[in-house]
Amino acid sequence: MISIKTPIKSQNDTTMELLPIQLKETEQTQPTIIAGPCSAETEEQVMQTARELAEQGISIFRAGIWKPRTKPGGFEGIGTPGLQWLKRVKRETGMKVATEVANRDHVFAAIKAGIDLLWIGARTTVNPFAVQEIADALEGTDMPVLVKNPVNPDLELWIGALERLHRAGLRRLGAIHRGFSSHDKSVYRNVPLWNLPKELRNRIPNLPIFSDPSHIGGRRDLIAPLSRQALDFGFDGLLIESHCDPDVALSDKAQQLTPQELGSLVQRLYAEQAGQNDELVDYRCKIDEIDEQLWTLLGQRMQVSREIGVYKQKHAISPVQPMRFHEMIERRLQQGEALELSPNFVRTILHDIHEESIQQQCKRD
Repeated sequence: MISIKTPIKSQNDTTMELLPIQLKETEQTQPTIIAGPCSAETEEQVMQTARELAEQGISIFRAGIWKPRTKPGGFEGIGTPGLQWLKRVKRETGMKVATEVANRDHVFAAIKAGIDLLWIGARTTVNPFAVQEIADALEGTDMPVLVKNPVNPDLELWIGALERLHRAGLRRLGAIHRGFSSHDKSVYRNVPLWNLPKELRNRIPNLPIFSDPSHIGGRRDLIAPLSRQALDFGFDGLLIESHCDPDVALSDKAQQLTPQELGSLVQRLYAEQAGQNDELVDYRCKIDEIDEQLWTLLGQRMQVSREIGVYKQKHAISPVQPMRFHEMIERRLQQGEALELSPNFVRTILHDIHEESIQQQCKRD
C-alpha cells in the first residue's frame, strides 16, 4: 500500500487531495513491483508468465492489451479479447492486474473486465485531448491511474495530465518515469533525465512515482542498475517487463526478463535496500547523476571527432596532430591542478580519450 496523507500542489497552486493507491491486502514497507509482459500475445503466454511471476512473489500483473507502435506493421496488441485473459489471471492466481489505456473505449472495456489499475502511456500523455477523453471516461470511478511521462521532457505536460484526471474526481493517482526520447546517441533507449522526476516530486511531494527501467534501458542488462538508481532516488516502485520466453516476444523482446530473472533481481534489490545507509545512498545518487552527464558529454565529444575525421579525410590531413595534443595536455594539466586532480590521472584520461578520438576519426562508413 502506498499512503498519501497530505494535499499536494503544483506550481499553479492547484490543490489535489489524494487517497492511497491500495494494491496490496496489507501495508508494505518495500517498493511495489508491477511486472508482466510488454504485450499479452496468447492466453497460454499470459497464464504461464503470470503463474511464474506469482511463484516469485509478484502480486501485481501488467500486460499491454492495446499497443501503440511507432510505425504500422508491428504487433499492435491482441485487443479486447486479452482482457478475458487478465480476468483469468486474477481468478486463478489472485494477482491484481493492470493495463494501458489510450482512449475512452479502452477505459470502458477495462472497467467492465474488472482491471485493477490503469496506466496512460507516454504517447498518450503528450496529447491533452486524449488525456481529457480518458479523464471524462473515468469520472465517477475510483480507479487507480498511473501516468507515464510524455515522450519529450515536458514537466508541465506531465503535471497537466495528472491535473486533468484529478479534476475528473480521481484521487488514486501516481506517475511512471520511463525516460525521454533524445536525438543524441545514448546507451539508453530513453535517457533517464532523473532531474525531471525529482522536480515532479518537489512539485508534488507525496505523489507515488514508479520507474520503468525496461523502457529507459531497452536492454535486459540495464534493468538492474536502473532499478537500483530509481530506488536510491526514493521511488515508490518499479514497472518491469517480464515474459515467460522473452526471445520470442512479439514486442520489445530485448528489454524483458524471465520471471525467474525478475525474482532474483527483486530479492537483490530488497536486500540492498535493507542494508543501505541513507547518507551513503545520497552520495551514490550524486555520483550516478554526474556519471550520466560524463557519458553523454563523451558521446558528444566523439561525435565531433567523427565530424573532424570526415573533414581531415576530405582535405588529406593526418588524423594525429602532435602539437595540438601537446597543447591540450598542458591546458588540461593546469585545469586539473586547480580542481585537485592528480597529473597522472589527467594524463591517463586524456591519452585514452585521444586514442578513442583518433579511432573515431579513422572510421569508414
